[in-house]
Amino acid sequence: MLRPVELDVRHLRALCAIADTGSVRKAALQLGMTQPSLTTQLRRIEKAIGGLLFTREQTGSRPTPLGHSVLSRARPIVAEMTALVTAARDAVVDAGAARLRIGSVGSRAVAGWLRRVHARFPDTDTTIHIDVSAHTLLQMVATNQLDIAFVHEPEGFPLRLPPGVEQRVLVAREPQFVTLSAAHEAAARAVVPLSLLADDAWMVDPTADHEGAAMRRVFTLAGLDPRVVHVRDNTTAAELAAAGEAVRPCQPTSPPYRGTVIRPLRGDPLAVRLLLVSRARSFAAAEFDALYADLKASYLELARANPVYLEWLLRHGSPLLDAPEDPLPAAGGYAARVCRVAFRGDDDTRGSFQPADR
Repeated sequence: MLRPVELDVRHLRALCAIADTGSVRKAALQLGMTQPSLTTQLRRIEKAIGGLLFTREQTGSRPTPLGHSVLSRARPIVAEMTALVTAARDAVVDAGAARLRIGSVGSRAVAGWLRRVHARFPDTDTTIHIDVSAHTLLQMVATNQLDIAFVHEPEGFPLRLPPGVEQRVLVAREPQFVTLSAAHEAAARAVVPLSLLADDAWMVDPTADHEGAAMRRVFTLAGLDPRVVHVRDNTTAAELAAAGEAVRPCQPTSPPYRGTVIRPLRGDPLAVRLLLVSRARSFAAAEFDALYADLKASYLELARANPVYLEWLLRHGSPLLDAPEDPLPAAGGYAARVCRVAFRGDDDTRGSFQPADR
């Protein structure tokens, strides 16, 4: 039984983070703590409760039966507290102001999406929250901290949508390309076999949900076992790739960093699904359709402007190329408009924005 005198919402939030990420290390990153601090906190929580809440395995941390029982009670408390804080913050804001809180994983499509959203909803106060973790963004949507979010789902590792969260598919299967040194022997090829990179070290961001697991899954299916190194910083990763120290998977819309080239992998073994998620009935249908259309237009603009990705789309006869052109709206008042950034359609839809449940 939980002892209220000894445990608070902060402890319950830590338990939920460990369960959601499947790792004390990832949970610590999400919570802004060090791994040793969270490990110590978990031991104190287990001591207060009187039993083991997680089993520590090579693949991560999994809830024990007692852990599942505690989590079933902890989640509603954490959700209610999050909703309370959000509602309190909302009360500070002018009740008559239209707001749109957007979340996204890292993507070059975000800038164009925001430009279109500002042009479509000029009187709306729009904020953007960028997070490497799709799971974190899903939870923020579910707990009303975000209105809508753009997320990636690695192939073979489907996202678990929280209750009340719905999705719409933007791209059913986006191939992941590979970044490698321009001096690499494979750089001369238009399409690179995975086997040609078997002796290279592969970089992966350990904080990205299932990115490493998805990569290892592909290697296992191909009968390969390359060395995998963890690199969180994109600039460092780009420099290592340019120096020929390692290769790394990348989005097909990415431009090459100096000294590198971007190439498709033969057979496209690595892929993700691109999704737009929101709470059920939080938007009028026309508003959600407009936001979806603006994101898709921004993505298509990048895809068509990237020679390597465009060639891939043409070679595969992608239906993405059948979509009509949608030029980027003029900046208008965008430069003078403030868009708060957080890091851790049809013309008749143009106007101010108001989520349906607000």
